[in-house]
This record gives sequence, C-alpha cells and structure tokens, in this order.
Amino acid sequence: MSNRFVIILAAGQGTRMKSKLYKVLHPVCGKAMVEHVVDEMLRIEPDRIYTVVGHGAEQVKERLDGKCEFVFQEEQLGTGHAVLQAKPHLGDKTGMTLVVCGDTPLLRAETVKALMDHHEESGAKATVLTAKLEDPKGYGRIVRNAQGTVEKIVEEKDATEEEKQIQEISSGIFCFDNSLLFQALEKVTNDNAQREYYLPDVLSILRKEGHPVSAFLIGDPAEILGVNDRVALAEAQKIMRRRIHEKHMKNGVTIIDPENTYIDCAVEIGRDTVIYPGTVIRGKTKIGEDCEIGPNTEIVNCEVGDATVIKHSLVTDSQVGSSVQIGPFAHIRPETKVDDEVRIGNFVEVKKSFIGKHSKVSHLSYIGDAEVGKDVNIGCGTITVNYNGVKKFKTVIEDEAFIGCNSNLVAPVTIGKGAYVAAGSTITKDVPGNALAIARSRQENKENYVEKLKLKN
Repeated sequence: MSNRFVIILAAGQGTRMKSKLYKVLHPVCGKAMVEHVVDEMLRIEPDRIYTVVGHGAEQVKERLDGKCEFVFQEEQLGTGHAVLQAKPHLGDKTGMTLVVCGDTPLLRAETVKALMDHHEESGAKATVLTAKLEDPKGYGRIVRNAQGTVEKIVEEKDATEEEKQIQEISSGIFCFDNSLLFQALEKVTNDNAQREYYLPDVLSILRKEGHPVSAFLIGDPAEILGVNDRVALAEAQKIMRRRIHEKHMKNGVTIIDPENTYIDCAVEIGRDTVIYPGTVIRGKTKIGEDCEIGPNTEIVNCEVGDATVIKHSLVTDSQVGSSVQIGPFAHIRPETKVDDEVRIGNFVEVKKSFIGKHSKVSHLSYIGDAEVGKDVNIGCGTITVNYNGVKKFKTVIEDEAFIGCNSNLVAPVTIGKGAYVAAGSTITKDVPGNALAIARSRQENKENYVEKLKLKN
C-alpha cells in the first residue's frame, strides 16, 4: 500500500460562532470538534497527520498534543492556501493525501477508509466525498458532464442560478495524488467572489491536464455536517448523542429516555445499568454493571462500582464503590472516595473525604476533609467544622463510631473507635474509643416561668 497522509484544516477563526473560543475547540459531547476528527483519522492509521492551525494555534496544539503534527497558516487566504502550507513536509512525497475539515466532528473513520479505497481502485488522481441534500444551500455544488464525470466544484457565491439547483454537494473532504496536489496548488488563483484560493479548484486543474477525477457519494449526509455556528453545533451534539446512546444500548445499557439523557463520548457504562431521564454523565466517567443512575443526576469524571444507586444528585471527580446508595439531593464534591455499601442520603454534602464500608450519612449533613471508618453512623445535621477562615483541618471518625444528630465536630479532631457523641454536642477535643462525649449545657427547667413573664408584661 502506498503512503497515506492526512491534512486537517483547522485554521479558520469561525466568526459565525460569535465566541471567544476558537471554533474547532468547541466541544461536541465532551470532546473538541477537531479532536473528534483527529481521533477518527488515527483509526485509519495514516503515515502522517498534519493539522493546519492559525487563530488559537497554541490552544489547538495543547489539545492535540502528541496526536499529530502542525503547520501554521499565518493569513487565512482559503482552503487551497491552507493545504499549501504543508508543502515543506509533503511536497516531495509520493502517495495519497486526504484533506479533511476540522469542524466535521461526525465524520467516521469507516467512511474515510471507504473513500480512500474507492480513490485507489478507481485510479483517480483526485476524489471528492459528496452527498445529496434536499437543501444544499451554503455548500459547493458538484458539476458533472453528460457522462456523469465530475467537471468542477463551484462555490455557492460563484454559482449560477442553474448550478445552485444542483443537490449533490461537496463535503470539503478530498483524496489526492500527493505529488499532483502540490503541483496543482501552485496554479490555483483567487479569481472568485471571496478572493480566496479554493482547494476544489485543484480538481478542475487536474481534469484539464487529463488526469481522472472521481466522486464518492456518502451514505449518511449527517457525517459531513460542518459546524460553523451554534445552530449547527447543537445539531452535531444531537446526532453524536444519538450515536453514543445507541452504542450503550446495544452493549446492554437501558436508557429510559434517550432524548432527555446526555452522555459524553468517553463515558463507559456496564451492562444492565439503567439510566433515567434528566441524567448528565460527563468526562471520563466509568459506571459499573446493575446500577441505577438518575433521574436528574449529574456525574462528572467519576468511577462508580456495580449495583450502585444515585438519584437526583451531583457527583464530581470522585470514586464511588459498589452497592452504594446516594441521594436524593446529595452533593459529592471532588476528591471524595465512598467505599462499598455506604448510604449517603438526602441533602448531604461530602467533600474531599473518605467514607468507609457500611457507613451511613443519611441526611442533612456536611462531611468535609474527613476520614470516616467502617460501620459509622452519622446522625442528621452533623457538620465537620473543617475551616477556621484561613486553613482546612481534618476530622477522623474511627470504625463503629456513632455521631448523634446536630453535632459539630470541630477539626482537627478524632472520634475513637466505637465512641458515641451525644446529640447536640460541639466536640472540640479528641474522644477516646468506646467513650461517650457530651458537649452541651445541662438542661434546666424553670417551673411556671412563662406565667411569671406574662404577668410582668
């Protein structure tokens, strides 16, 4: 097989996005558009991948670090000019060059491979990936002769009224004979409405020189959706979500309402897990088997074990064990580790803490910067007082301890193994194992006090 090279066009600023963020860095289901493209191109195993960058170059390089090489387009003078920037790297090479757009996150490696195979088998020196659209507005049109051969691609701004009626459009994705590509690019002019150097003009140049030019019609036009504004971005997200959901459902995950579920592309979910509506699962989250997630739950960059239930809750950057119950209305903040068979109930917030096996924090509590052992019961309204306004301090609650309701544990403090803290206590000193700590005023009842008070008034 001959050399195969890929050039990804990612230098455009994307003014129609009306954003401070460089266009190709806008995320689609948790991954930047251009990263989707690069990852799919890596799947076809080319010899080299070059990404053409311009505006926001450093941000793009940082995102794609280690995945490809880069060339810089200082001025955005058109797609032909962008590809020409790779000439110092590829100009003397033989083989096939694939040119793709960095704003086509839905493009699949399987489609690209079929395009490249067609290009080789047809003997063409240039092949364009095309699609037929009911509404082709905004796309370059494929102009064929009476024999059906591709004559040229005409951009909409340069098209005649008759050419605008053509429904077969160019995807902006091409295969070229590498040597002929760079020879033809030197002959491309900017004699057009945009005053730009168009890459599609290479096809006309090669055809006039007697080289065969071909087209490959894509099966699913959605794959070539170019994201140029927020409307197209939302459409790309919708299509990508559908793909993600179908993958999980085919792998044994139940998604009750796919239209109201949002799962990023890097998420892993085990079989027989059920995802309820309103659930958002983001980042590099891994969820085990037989779980119940949702409704109305958000999980971000977490690892969740098997048979765990998380309802109406937010869990971020944490580890959750197996057979855990979280929620409703719990908030698990970053750097928390929840061991197996733990119960974290309604209106509980846990931050940067370890909760040991079989322990319970059932309701209305804040556990921050704490280490909680196994078989601990933390009563309603308990607070680990971890912050003095300057520094954070740690609370340690050892195995089998019992913390009564409405207790304040003022860190740094340790509650020993098997110790009890009486309800309503504010604990400022360590409690030995198996001890009972009571830190509240002794109750005093004043008989007939209310009647006396009323008489005074």
